[in-house]
Amino acid sequence: METAAGPQSGAYPLQLDLSGPLTIERWRVVGNLILVIPHLIIAWALQSLLEALAVVAFITILFTGNIPRGLFKFMAMILRYTWRVTTYLLFMRESYPEFDFTPSELDPGTDQATFSIPYPDRLSRGLIFIKWLLVIPNLLVLCFVALAAAVELIIAWFAVLITGEWPEGMRRFVVGTIRWGTRVRAYLYLMTDEYPPFRTQP
Repeated sequence: METAAGPQSGAYPLQLDLSGPLTIERWRVVGNLILVIPHLIIAWALQSLLEALAVVAFITILFTGNIPRGLFKFMAMILRYTWRVTTYLLFMRESYPEFDFTPSELDPGTDQATFSIPYPDRLSRGLIFIKWLLVIPNLLVLCFVALAAAVELIIAWFAVLITGEWPEGMRRFVVGTIRWGTRVRAYLYLMTDEYPPFRTQP
């Protein structure tokens, strides 16, 4: 049963966030990189599968105007799993991500890292041919934002190593950058017709 909340009224449909304390044990800036390896292998395989599923989604949208709900839930699961693994990789949490592969469009609320994307009533057949083109301006701006986030991530690495705590503003910005990038990915994977906003906020 899908129990987690979806997006609030007026918000962008794809919601991604991270809760939990800013305090992190110092050794995790290195330890998490090692412990997460099994998850990274699975995430890499799932990412390859997601790209193949996007091709299937293209065909189904072309002929039916939507993605089969079961397929959509599985694609959402991959993005959710990737987000959870990423939060651990970037030493933003201490709890180890579960090997959870339950297809669901709404987050079950069992993890600090949450991801939800509502199933669309209908998707445009015409947009599937030009989404890659429409999203170029978004990608160009996101490149600069991601560069800034990478710099902040390096600073945060030293901050956690020395103080044992993530600077709140830096974590918010890094999470926001990943949120922005994930929205762009979902748009390119044809999971939504809502154009990704040029912002890191929810």
